[in-house]
Amino acid sequence: MGRRWLVTGCSSGLGHALATAAARAGHDVAVTARKTADLEDLAASWPGRIAAIPLELRDAASCEEAVRRAADRLGGIDVLVNNAGMGLFGAVEEVSDAELRDQLETLVVGPWRLARLVLPLMRAQGHGHIVNVSSVVGRMAFPGLAAYVAGKHALEGMSQALAVEGAPHGVRVTVIEPGMFATRYGTSMTEAHRRIPAYDVTNREMLEGARGLADNPETGRPEDFAARVLDIVTAEGPTPLRIPVGEDAYGYLGLAEEAWREEFAAARILTQSPLPPSA
Repeated sequence: MGRRWLVTGCSSGLGHALATAAARAGHDVAVTARKTADLEDLAASWPGRIAAIPLELRDAASCEEAVRRAADRLGGIDVLVNNAGMGLFGAVEEVSDAELRDQLETLVVGPWRLARLVLPLMRAQGHGHIVNVSSVVGRMAFPGLAAYVAGKHALEGMSQALAVEGAPHGVRVTVIEPGMFATRYGTSMTEAHRRIPAYDVTNREMLEGARGLADNPETGRPEDFAARVLDIVTAEGPTPLRIPVGEDAYGYLGLAEEAWREEFAAARILTQSPLPPSA
């Protein structure tokens, strides 16, 4: 049975591929982007199946209007996919307050706002699925991406709480943690206005790698990402809360898990060893 989807960030990349896959599978999809002109190919390819809706994620009124229009057009919302995002590159010392707020507004506040808007609809119908697209950096970190890492960590924390809160009302929550995929993320990523050359030793190689993601033959294809997400959403049985997608994602997070266990063990030894006698 087809589901009614609201997917953000559909002008290209992962969101575009996911909307296409969902429509091809017989689902009705409300797709969003800042400019609906960027969605014309999707709407034209799937007339009557895909509805294009403008959305400025950082504007509360725009979010409210997008959810209202999606629910009216589709007759409800079964699946919300918070996919829209943007990257900011800069060391902690380089990123300004304004740049940090803008990054978190997109990665945390916007998805939180959309979840808050669709939850009454999902609770009323007794079912729903909120899919938050995070990243491997939701559980680890890379140099130069501190603001992006902070946003994805916060998104995952919110999702963990929401999963417990939504379960009694039939609302399922999934966090998708993609590895490296061939999208415009690297080329569209902005750089902090302030630049401190001292950080090039740790950060410059990371920036160059991110810029080349779309052309790197070793990165995953957005169509493969979409197929995995579609399988997760339509799965009949319970699914994990956090699901890495992409072979490299399991490699990165496997190493991160080992490092975390080593750190945890070292911390336990440090804090639980006998204290020296007081003088």
